[in-house]
Amino acid sequence: MVQKLPDHILHNLPRHLAIIMDGNGRWAKKRFLPRIIGHRQGAKTVKEIVTAARRWGIRYLTLYAFSKENWSRPKEEVDALMDLLSEYLQRELDELLGNKIRLRAIGDIEDLPPRVRTILFDTMNRTSKNYEMQLILALSYGGRAEIARAAKRLSLDVLQGKLRPDDVNENTFKSYLYTSDVPDPDLIIRTSGEMRLSNFLLYQAAYSELYITDTLWPDFNENELLKALEDYSRRERRFGKTSEQIVLKCTGNES
Repeated sequence: MVQKLPDHILHNLPRHLAIIMDGNGRWAKKRFLPRIIGHRQGAKTVKEIVTAARRWGIRYLTLYAFSKENWSRPKEEVDALMDLLSEYLQRELDELLGNKIRLRAIGDIEDLPPRVRTILFDTMNRTSKNYEMQLILALSYGGRAEIARAAKRLSLDVLQGKLRPDDVNENTFKSYLYTSDVPDPDLIIRTSGEMRLSNFLLYQAAYSELYITDTLWPDFNENELLKALEDYSRRERRFGKTSEQIVLKCTGNES
């Protein structure tokens, strides 16, 4: 296990790390095991990655835990995933409290079964005063649905005179997103080798760095995370500017 980050990585950490956790089913299939075993192994990975992110000083960690599209999976698998989520929340509460990690959730939370919502809201409430790190679970989440929801809420405020059309800009729109008080992800990791965002943080990912690994989520560990952070630390984030402009800004010579 890696205990300490090298300085060149420590000084270039993403403030907000987001992960598309993919490959649980394939991990199980390769071993001729039921899919739920892959999901259970994936839950162990969640614990390891949350612990490492907290220790290394990453302030925001968003995990794509259950998409809106996942509801179309077989009922037995969905029920098992909801049970696994409940177990995780109950089992990890003390760890979240002890490590001063605040749990949040984004998505259509009302879609979750009542028993799961109760545990989720209780965990969020009991960790709400924690400040060292925010762990954000995307549950029944879809990026397009989030954008449509934000547009609807913004439109209603315009119709009710709370907002003028001329007041609408990117910053205004962002204030209607689930992540209105969270910085956009600096780095998005996707496991299992798939080369797509899969409807995850579509608005927020405009300038996120992407890191794709063939490693399946249950096999993604602290060392794999270190590889991603190492790769991220070498990247130049230009946000539409040229490399020369970035250098001038860093040296304080930008006019």
